[in-house]
Amino acid sequence: MNMRPKILLVDDDPDLLRLLSIRLNTAGWEVMTASSAESALSLLEERQPQVVVTDLRMDGMDGMDFFDTVHERFSTLPVIILTAHGTIPEAVEATKRGVFTFLTKPFDSKDLLDHIHRALRISGIPVEESEGGTQSSFSSEIITRSAIMDDLLKQARRVAVSNAAVLIHGESGTGKELLARAIHRAGPRREQPFLGLNCSAIPEHLLESELFGHNKGAFTNATRDHKGLFQAAEGGTLFLDEIGDMPLVLQAKLLRVLEEKEVRPVGATANVPVNVRIISASHHDLDELAKSRLFREDLYYRLNVVRLDIPPLRERPEDVQLLANHFLREIAAGGGTPAQSFSPEAMERLVTAPWPGNVRQLLNVIEYSATLCTTAVIPLSLVQRALRLKTGALPSLSTARRNFEREYLTRLLKMTEGNITQAARLAQRNRTELYKLLHRYHLNPETFRSSKPAKD
Repeated sequence: MNMRPKILLVDDDPDLLRLLSIRLNTAGWEVMTASSAESALSLLEERQPQVVVTDLRMDGMDGMDFFDTVHERFSTLPVIILTAHGTIPEAVEATKRGVFTFLTKPFDSKDLLDHIHRALRISGIPVEESEGGTQSSFSSEIITRSAIMDDLLKQARRVAVSNAAVLIHGESGTGKELLARAIHRAGPRREQPFLGLNCSAIPEHLLESELFGHNKGAFTNATRDHKGLFQAAEGGTLFLDEIGDMPLVLQAKLLRVLEEKEVRPVGATANVPVNVRIISASHHDLDELAKSRLFREDLYYRLNVVRLDIPPLRERPEDVQLLANHFLREIAAGGGTPAQSFSPEAMERLVTAPWPGNVRQLLNVIEYSATLCTTAVIPLSLVQRALRLKTGALPSLSTARRNFEREYLTRLLKMTEGNITQAARLAQRNRTELYKLLHRYHLNPETFRSSKPAKD
């Protein structure tokens, strides 16, 4: 899919907005405009531009206040400030605060284009994309339309080109390994191996051999030499998941490997040089573990050169529907289920669920619902069963009302065997109103009728 980088222009001068839009559109970029900082803020969440160009002096929120708000929410989004009243001290102050560049009016449009082009490069947008090429697939496995995740992926892409150690923090099930793989694919080591290890899943007595290798005869059942993951990932990336659960004795050995760039296999007398990039992850707060002396502070600083925080699914509900439909398409493509979509009530329940298990839990719920579904549309009841709702949990008033209405209508149709006239009389509603309610809850009177249709 062709993706043109998006530029957001913010200025209360409509003539300048129009002229700049024409110039930037001609240069091949998608341009969005806002006549005030307040209206621009709503566009940021919805459209997710790659660069912002804003006037300094505007009614209401001025350019610097606007920048501070943007920078707090989207720390990697480059902001270029334009002004007819700029001074050197203002420019210096703006640069110190993180403004990408500060241009005074009148300015050369070519100069502005050069600055935007440079901002796109620094933001991690490849040259071919800014010139109309296809979007890189480095993060194609990460399904999202969240502005928070978009900002995170920009940070990931920026750090990918370096060799810096990366620490990914996030709750279980948020997709830490997917982000690690994306960083690997976007970096210069992409053609070399990417290997991962869950440090909490390997017994302590085997973890050292798994990481550093062992020589034949080093211990019982060591019948041959074994290369550890550091050697197997030579030239590539080693992902250490749940690093916070690594035993302290092994933390000391890992620190020595990172400092010396050599490993010594168990039972060996010589070191082996290694060249790998380390990406680690944990659902624990390693800073707190280090303060509590449950994690080596010196190793923590080695691993935490760049920290990336993955938000939990409950903080990006806009991704739930996208992910649910994606998972269902994949499951349906594999066969074994007639399910093709969710009922409105089922999707609403998915979107409003708290998701303590994050994306992994969502996938499990979709798999469960799709496997047991016997119709093309997954109903609310299956989703509720998959979520294992506690009977004591208090639903919202609107949810309780919908549940009651659906159960009431179902009971009514059963009692009357689908006879709408009788059902409307019992419910003290007219037939038209009752039909609308049945349509809302996808209830078909025909399914409640006996083999001999009842007369309306």
